[in-house]
Amino acid sequence: MKPALSMEEPTAVSGLLQRYAFPPLRAGTILLGFSVPISVALDNVLLAVLLLGVLFNARAIWQIAAQNPAARASWLLFGVLSLAMFYGETPLREAVGILGKYVDLAFVPLFMLTLSAKVDRRRAQYAFLAAMGVTLLLSWLVGLGILPIQDWMDKAVAADNPVIFHSHITQNNMMAFAAFLALLNFREAASRVSRLIWGLLALLGVINVLFMVQGRTGYMIMMALLVWFGWVTLARSMRKRSMSWDWRHGVAVVLVFAGIAVGAYHASSRLQERVNLVASEYHDWQPNHGRETSTGQRLDFYYNTLQIVRQHPVLGVGTGGYAAAYARQTQGTEAIQTTNPHNEYLLVAVQTGMIGLGLLMFLFYTSWKCALLLDTPFEQDAARGLVLAYLVNSAINSPLHDHADGLLFAFMTAALFAGFKRGKRHG
Repeated sequence: MKPALSMEEPTAVSGLLQRYAFPPLRAGTILLGFSVPISVALDNVLLAVLLLGVLFNARAIWQIAAQNPAARASWLLFGVLSLAMFYGETPLREAVGILGKYVDLAFVPLFMLTLSAKVDRRRAQYAFLAAMGVTLLLSWLVGLGILPIQDWMDKAVAADNPVIFHSHITQNNMMAFAAFLALLNFREAASRVSRLIWGLLALLGVINVLFMVQGRTGYMIMMALLVWFGWVTLARSMRKRSMSWDWRHGVAVVLVFAGIAVGAYHASSRLQERVNLVASEYHDWQPNHGRETSTGQRLDFYYNTLQIVRQHPVLGVGTGGYAAAYARQTQGTEAIQTTNPHNEYLLVAVQTGMIGLGLLMFLFYTSWKCALLLDTPFEQDAARGLVLAYLVNSAINSPLHDHADGLLFAFMTAALFAGFKRGKRHG
């Protein structure tokens, strides 16, 4: 069937070219969901193929960017980063290289075009969950000592840190979101077998994040998503029964999951050790004297980056200018040099000032707000979970600057928000 020009169906400038080009593009986008957690090389091949879709679908991509709020906000942030290449002291070639780290934002409307059908959006989500299922299985096998460590696994893999394809930070971030999606599928499952499968995947994923892999960002994302899942699930259940939902129920949900967090902390010596280490390193930190500890280094990054933002509050130092600005700021101190403050808010603010930071917050705000206009409770809760995960992640890392985390954000934004319909209202 030849697609028509609309937000519901794929479009093309040339009917014949589009007819044969669109199915591979759609398949490539779905396959990207499987490759993001597993292979950077395959990601790049698929993105190169998908770029061809721009040639045949430029008009439709522009329409999506103009009409879909999540796509438009992604393009606005990428646009200000693009403009920021042309001021500051960074050579254009280096600035283009840094801009390339954010190019995933520009792909959002193209991904939305190829995932315009609801069935394809679900396939894309299942592709991601399948890849995380493979990762989870291998991680458990390595962690239990059943599978020997292989050369193709991440260089940091160990029996007490069973990371498989990406770093412990990236794997834990992705696993936390995958476990959250599994919980939503468990809630929506129609059969006992489906509930058993999704519930088992969610349970194993939560255990993997909190007790097996060392990524502390994942701990925070996992707890935030568990609280969010409990909150919205209880609220929806009460509305179905025509019962009122007020602040007392919300407090109860938060207290329950706070109790779970305390229980997890006391049940896991590893979790205790890593949390206590952060607290101890934070207590001992002095500005520009934190090079001996990982927490101290990050606090130095934040402290000095804030000084740069204060000096260049409106436009920043330009895309790609962070490393040089940080070197100048820390000249004559003991602070370790860095090209990344491990905080997306600060990294964007340094490069593009309050304008760029405002657009980053606008992206998260717009996505959160528009999630309520999606078709199903699953999509609404999953979309807000995605925003919540990246709000937390951006406070501790620079996920949009990172290849895997940034590409996952663009991919899942499309897989969840491509079904947005302007003017639709939910009670």
